[in-house]
Amino acid sequence: MLKRLLALAEVEILDSNWEERIYAHARILARKPLLRDVFIDLHKNMRELDERHFGATPGLRIEIGAGVAPMRGTYPDVLATDVVPALGLDRVLDAQAMDLPEWGVRAIYGQNMFHHLPEPRRFFDELVRVLHPGGGAILIEPFHGPFASLLYPRLFRSEGFDKRSLTWEADINGPMSGANQALSYIVFQRDRARFETEYPKLRIVEERPLASALRYLCSGGLNFRQLVPNWSASVLRGIERALSPAAGFWALHQVIVLRREP
Repeated sequence: MLKRLLALAEVEILDSNWEERIYAHARILARKPLLRDVFIDLHKNMRELDERHFGATPGLRIEIGAGVAPMRGTYPDVLATDVVPALGLDRVLDAQAMDLPEWGVRAIYGQNMFHHLPEPRRFFDELVRVLHPGGGAILIEPFHGPFASLLYPRLFRSEGFDKRSLTWEADINGPMSGANQALSYIVFQRDRARFETEYPKLRIVEERPLASALRYLCSGGLNFRQLVPNWSASVLRGIERALSPAAGFWALHQVIVLRREP
C-alpha cells in the first residue's frame, strides 16, 4: 500500500523497457537536487578508486549503462555509453560485446548496470580483452546486507533479488527489467572462488558497502516521491557519516573494484 502511494505516476505508466522511461527519469532527476547529490558522491567515489588502484595506466575512461546520471556530468573526460540510445550519451555500447580495441581502456565504470547483464561471463571476457593491464572496472551495485535483503525484494516489480539463484545468468526481458539485484553478491561473494578460478586476470582489489542509503531513500530515487526537503542533504550526510561504521547492516549499495592483472 505504502509503495503504491509513494510511486511516481509518470514512471509507473511506462513500460520499463521503453526509451521514454529514460527521459522520464531525466525529468525526475532534474527536480531532485538531493538525488543528484547522491550521484555526484558516487562519481567522486569511483574516480578516487580509479586513481588509487589503477595508477598511471593509460587508456580511455568509459562508463557503461550511463543512463540519466552519467559520470561525464562530474568528470567530462569519461565517455558516456549505454546499451540503448538516449540524449546526453556519447555512443551506444553493449557491455557484453564492446566495440572497443584490445587493451585500449584504463577504466570501466558501471552504476547499477552489472545486475542487468543476462550473461555476466561475456562481460568479464570483454573486460579481459579491452582493459589495459593495470586498469580495471569499478562497479556500484545493490548490497546484500540485512536491510538491503529485506528491502530490495519489495521495492521494484521489474527486478528481483534472489540470493539463492543457482546460476549467474538471468532471463532478462529488456535493458531495464528482469534483472537479479543480488547478482553481485552471487558472483563476488557466494561464488567468489569460482570467479577467481575462471578469471584469474580480474582481481577483486576492493569491495565494501557505501554509506549513502539514507539520502537515497529520502530522495525517493528515480521511481518514488521525495520524503524530505532538499535543504536536509547536509543533515542526512552527517547522519550517514556517523552511522558509517555499521554500514554493513544498513547499506543499500556496494562498490566492487576489479583490476586487470598482467
